Parts: sequence; C-alpha cells; structure tokens
Amino acid sequence: MTFEIREISTRKEVKQFSRFPLKLYKNHPQYVPTLVMDEVRSILDSPSMKYCRRRIWIACDQKGKILGRIVGIINPRANEIYGYKRVRFGWFDVVDHFEIARALIQKVADWGASEGMSQIHGPLGYNTWNKQGMLVEGFENLPQFNCLYNYAYYPEFLERMGFSKEVDWIQYIMPAQQPVPDKVERINEMIMKRYGLKLLKWKRPRDFQPYIRDFFDMYNQSFMSVQNFIPLTPDEIRESTRFYMKLINPELSYFVMDSNNRVAAFSISFPSISRALQKAKGYLFPLGWIYLLKAYFFYKDIDLMMNGAHPDWKGKGISSIYYYHTNKTSIRKKLRWAVTNPQLETNHAIDLWKEYDTKLHARRRCYMMDINEKSK
Repeated sequence: MTFEIREISTRKEVKQFSRFPLKLYKNHPQYVPTLVMDEVRSILDSPSMKYCRRRIWIACDQKGKILGRIVGIINPRANEIYGYKRVRFGWFDVVDHFEIARALIQKVADWGASEGMSQIHGPLGYNTWNKQGMLVEGFENLPQFNCLYNYAYYPEFLERMGFSKEVDWIQYIMPAQQPVPDKVERINEMIMKRYGLKLLKWKRPRDFQPYIRDFFDMYNQSFMSVQNFIPLTPDEIRESTRFYMKLINPELSYFVMDSNNRVAAFSISFPSISRALQKAKGYLFPLGWIYLLKAYFFYKDIDLMMNGAHPDWKGKGISSIYYYHTNKTSIRKKLRWAVTNPQLETNHAIDLWKEYDTKLHARRRCYMMDINEKSK
C-alpha cells in the first residue's frame, strides 16, 4: 500500500484527525467514540501545552484518505520527576497495516531523538486525565467512556516493532446487587469511629465548591505513587473543574472528611454513558446531547471512575468507607453492573476487590522502547 506521513497543525486538520476513528471503528459493537469537539479541545487547547511540546502526524493514501494518526508529546515535568528522557505517543490509531503503524511510531521516535530523548512510551496523553493504556485483554467488553479501545492488532504491531511492557492497569466488573461483604462493613464502622471521620453531605456540584482546592491538593499527593503520574498545575485544575467536576453525580460520589473538615479520601463514580456515546457517534448535535442526558439521569450500570486517599491515611483501611457506601447505593438503586477504574496491577489497594464477586474486564498496557531499538 502506498502512503505518506504528513504533519498537521491547524484546527481544521485536527478535526479530520479526530474523525478518523469514527470511520476506522464504524459500527464496531465495543468501540466508544469520543465527541469530536472534546477531542479537538483536549489536543489543541489543553493547559498542559504551557509546559509540554507536541507534534501531530497522519498517514494518508494517494487520494488523501487518512489511514492512521498519532500525537508525539514531550512532557518535561514528567521527565524531571522520574529522571528519564522519554517522548510519549498518544491518540494512536491505524488501519491493519504494519508498515503504516511503524512509520507513525518512527516519526515520534525520530522527533524524540532530535530533542534528546532516549526512550518512547505510550499510549499516554499529556497527563493522567487523558486516555491511556493500550487494550491487551478484554476486547469483547464495552470500555468506560474515559478508556481507550483498540483492535487486537495494535499490541501485536508494537511488540513486533520491539516495544515491551512498562506497566499494566487492570479493571474488574462485578454485579452491583451483591451484598456488602462482612469484612468491608466491619472495617467501615470501626474506621469511622476510631478516627472521627464523616461523609461530606452535598446535593449539587456547587455545594462542593469550597472543597475544590483541598480536593486537588489531596489528589496530587495521593496519586504520586501511580506510575507516570504528573501533578496537575493550577491551570489544569481550573480546566478540570470547569469541564469535569461539575458533572459529578452526588448520588454516586463520596468524600470522606477528617476531624478538621478536610478531604481525607474520595470516590467518584459516573453513570455509564458508553452506550449513549455510541448512539451519538462522535457528535453532540443534533441528538447526541439527548442520549447523554438520558444516560446521566436514567442508568442501570456505573463506572467506578476514580478513588484515592491522602498519603497520611493510606494503610488505615479508609477505602472501605467509600466502597461500603457505593455498594449500598448500588443495592438501593437496583443497579446491574459496576466496572472499576483502571488500577495498576501492583496497587495493593485493589486487593479489597477480592472480597467481592468480580471478574477481569480489561487489561491495559503502557509500552516502552529504547529509541535506538526502534524499527527492528
């Protein structure tokens, strides 16, 4: 197949770039599309660009039809924090053609080498709030709206190029109606009494506004143990607050407050909107907003999106509090299924899921390669 790799930069070109997966995965039963407008904004208008460097490429045939895409990212904050020299690749999609995939990766690797980088890894975004982790198990399952989906040939291509595993994230799915395990209920009551903890009472996103700064300070500290995590900057926090925090569902999210009324731990869950996004087919209008609104208010399945605890509270069983209350809410609302967020396979906090009836839903992988080993 004859093709060329072309660098792009304009908003019009990035819109075409963002529409490519809609064609690549057209009518695929498991693929969950991102809204085109959201993807363009996340690539071009991210506040992370105040410190990151980025380049964007597409692969095209002789008629200009897009066959693949990729974004190369250099995050100097990550390189400084972790003491490595790495270029990231993200927003990687390609038709089933190895040479096209290799040519796209080659562009990122060559650019990284020219900037003094010695390794390439991904798929990753600018920061942890972007989609990350290539699917390597669970191709038959519907992903959460904030998770990547890819064909099975993607990891095969990367491994053929010489990439190897850097780290895996795993997700579980469980019946939402199962009773609270005795151990979880017992620990929950004991922890609450021993440390004088309480749940924040709130009904609307604006009720949580006074705790936003405290929450993100705790978030940055609690996730520093997560591989490749970069603390959010004030600009990134404002962006996250503007677009994401206002969507939090008070029925499904819990904030554990300490005796000083500071956020000690949290759990944020969302109604599953994956099917709604499939119906929207990448666009909010004319009907996409209706599907999404309906999914937000009338739901039977939930995504356990994000949870964490301040480092001062880790190892004290505080996670049992939000697991307990999420479990109770699921029973009360007669929900069907709950899917956990991707968690590092080395994260011992996920051992608590052993108390529940679960099965593996997906395994996601960050790949890594020395740049001088590329194109084997």
